Amino acid sequence: MSAQAALPEGTPDSVVAQAQRAPRPPVFDPTAGIAVDRPTPRGVPPHRLVAVGDSLLQGFQSGAIYRTEVSVPAIVAYELGILAAFRYPRFGGPGGLPLNVELLLRRLEDRYGGRLDVWELPTALFAVRGFMDEVEDYWERGPGAEAPIVAGYNHNLSCYGWDLRDALEKTAAHCERALATPRDNLVDQIVENNAERAALRVYPRWDEQRRHETVFDAARALGAEHDDGTDAGIETLVVFLGANNALRAATELRVVWSGEDFRQLERTRDATIWTPEHFDAEFAEVVARLRTVEARHIILCTVPHVTIAPIARGIGTKSGSPYFPYYTRPWIDEGRFDPARDEHLTGAQAYAVDTAIDLYNITITEAVADARRGGLDWYLLDSAGILDRLAARRYVDDLAARPEWWTPYPLPPLLAALMPVPDTRFLSADGNGGRATGGLFSLDGVHPTTVGYGILAQEIVDIMVRAGVEFRHPRGAVREGRVEVDFARLLRNDTLVQAPPQNVDSSLSVLGWADQVLDLFRIRWNLGI
Repeated sequence: MSAQAALPEGTPDSVVAQAQRAPRPPVFDPTAGIAVDRPTPRGVPPHRLVAVGDSLLQGFQSGAIYRTEVSVPAIVAYELGILAAFRYPRFGGPGGLPLNVELLLRRLEDRYGGRLDVWELPTALFAVRGFMDEVEDYWERGPGAEAPIVAGYNHNLSCYGWDLRDALEKTAAHCERALATPRDNLVDQIVENNAERAALRVYPRWDEQRRHETVFDAARALGAEHDDGTDAGIETLVVFLGANNALRAATELRVVWSGEDFRQLERTRDATIWTPEHFDAEFAEVVARLRTVEARHIILCTVPHVTIAPIARGIGTKSGSPYFPYYTRPWIDEGRFDPARDEHLTGAQAYAVDTAIDLYNITITEAVADARRGGLDWYLLDSAGILDRLAARRYVDDLAARPEWWTPYPLPPLLAALMPVPDTRFLSADGNGGRATGGLFSLDGVHPTTVGYGILAQEIVDIMVRAGVEFRHPRGAVREGRVEVDFARLLRNDTLVQAPPQNVDSSLSVLGWADQVLDLFRIRWNLGI
């Protein structure tokens, strides 16, 4: 879409102005072109890796937080040789919180096979509600109802669903107050207050003081845990926040800009995307908090262009433009799509969302540059640029749409050798036990698969090596040369890439049915990043 294309009425002036400029090119130099004269480090910090983020660092997949041992920070900790000492919350029960779509589909596959026929839908609905009731009971009334109290700060301080304001203000005490007495709701069986329930496994709360600490307070406390033998309590702090300040535009397929109540924690949930000015104001508070943390290195991640995620599928013809005329649910047949009937974004709306995200990322990049000009060893991970280089339908398939800076992202050899090669399309099965499309996004269409998280982990590892962080083999020997993430290990743990549920065919009809009868994708994933 050209810079001259009309943006929707109500688009913020700053977004309109940015659209008249050349699109922001990614910044792949993690130093932002600014050298820092790093002093010789003293000793080894006791906390070698700490993460503050949302679901992209917590390890959310296919609608649930579950396998946190293969989250991005845990993958990096494994490569550092410190996974056994790396503290992160665990989530048990039937597939984690709030609802594991992969496990749900495998339950249906076990009962009905690889195809769900029309006459089976009534009993399938009964089976789905039975599974949801099982999940709800576990977390609201069963073993998962009481979060464990751990007498120590987690190293992974990420919480799914958190936007910037949530990270700045929410505490364990806030989450405890949010847990209303659960009801066994036969209509809406999603776990109530599921994000707060999950967060209570992240936040410190072993005494009254800790119950009122934010994730930034926890990071500051970890940074202060050192003696004169070392210069900081944390060696590397990774921060990935801000995606939830725009994601709901894609998951709800509507663009509503933030209002003047954007700083209020209990604000209305009407807004689906923050204006750049509101994002800047909140991110300035994040930066101020980070400057109080004693961390040797800090890595800030940019916000991905959320309209690339396959939960919003481009409809219509495009050639030479990054944007399709419309974006709708991935299971809606293109030949039957009706903009008067089917919920959607227009290409102009998607362009406005991505342009706002470009302005977010200019702010994040400048925060790194300012810190480095001040002598702090901060780094930039341009995750937006990485996803752009992987975007199959936006750039890989449309040579004329590629900007001048664009080059294809080089997948790790093990992934590049898979057939089909994993990409950013919605995941589907081939009917023979394997995968037909996708592979980098899980079954919620928003969050990566395990190998997709591995790509992000590799980028973080590369920056840490550049910063002088020492990686070791499990037996303690220093790793020489490029430190490569063990993708063979991740692939063994990636059930979606290896053997996806076969009822997810090319039409994605089973997901469309689930969304129709349960409203899964419009409501459930709003809390999910």
